[in-house]
Amino acid sequence: MSTIAKEVTGKGNSKGFYVYTIIRKVFIYCLSIFIVVAAVFFAASKSPNKSILGFRYYIVLTDSMVPEFSSGDMVFVKRTDAETINEGDIITFNPSSGSDAYLTHRVTEKIADYENTGVICFRTKGDANDAEDTFLIDESRVIGKVQFHIPKLGRIVRFVQLRWYFILPLIALLFVFFRMMKYYFDLKGKENSDQIDQNNMTEIKNN
Repeated sequence: MSTIAKEVTGKGNSKGFYVYTIIRKVFIYCLSIFIVVAAVFFAASKSPNKSILGFRYYIVLTDSMVPEFSSGDMVFVKRTDAETINEGDIITFNPSSGSDAYLTHRVTEKIADYENTGVICFRTKGDANDAEDTFLIDESRVIGKVQFHIPKLGRIVRFVQLRWYFILPLIALLFVFFRMMKYYFDLKGKENSDQIDQNNMTEIKNN
């Protein structure tokens, strides 16, 4: 009975080690991929023309579009012709030629031929705002339609941009942590294996 109990304990530790190994590898790979992507595509460029696979990305700074998305989220915008944008679509645009700021609001009205100029204009509104925006957006100021957003990713990206010098120490600490965990499981597994062998030898001698 004593030998069986020890064998079960040894298997349990072995399974725990395998689970730990899988989690560790997945975590390290995901973290590494994210850091590389953030550094190359996000932190390294502040240009309004930055894009990933044709998508431009913007960090939401206000809660004007709650509950659709909120400050700290990141929206991914696909360049879209003005003709294909309709009422109800969420668009990102530059509200002023003298500013580098961008807004992401919902289209409440599409004017296909503004004052017979042939120019398409849009009236917009933030979902959380009580009134529509006080200005019209002509098609030349429209970046495109929002395709999807990732909650709170913007906060992480901003952290990478502004506190990039924390990333390397963090990676080093995580590496040390996982090495220590591996050493712990290796040592634990060796102790269990030695204990099982000792019990087996004792049982053989008794027989």
